[in-house]
Amino acid sequence: MELVKNIFFNTDKLVENSNVKISYTGELFQNNSEEVFIHYGFGNDWENLNEVKMTKTELGFQAEIHLTSSDTLNFCFRNSDDVWDNNDSDNYIFPIEKVEVQELALVPQNISSVSKTRRLRKSYIWSKKVRLAVYKIITYLPKIISGNYKRKLNNN
Repeated sequence: MELVKNIFFNTDKLVENSNVKISYTGELFQNNSEEVFIHYGFGNDWENLNEVKMTKTELGFQAEIHLTSSDTLNFCFRNSDDVWDNNDSDNYIFPIEKVEVQELALVPQNISSVSKTRRLRKSYIWSKKVRLAVYKIITYLPKIISGNYKRKLNNN
């Protein structure tokens, strides 16, 4: 998903306490820099400041970082010659979504959701069995019809 100027994430949204892979194909990549580092922090004050060397690929520079529990991810890029890409001094800033924790209360109304889950599980198992049967029919029926299917004979 492209969000801003040649920056891609391996996920649709940034979620706290998760890992995210960042791909960069911006100015430093286009100018054939050999080494690029991502300089990043969290929140308005750039807390937990860190810098990671990115891996160069044919598709750009890539790095995986861990997102902390914060409101925003802030970052910029620099190469080994200390040339910076900081989004024209605005830095790259993306919101981090909070994980919503829902508690499962053990009350009678949740029992129906458990039975629905069991029914879904059973239907999933049956769908797997049907798919396997169809696969076997598609694979072996033409062999049987054409005569290319050899039966094992007992040699007693």
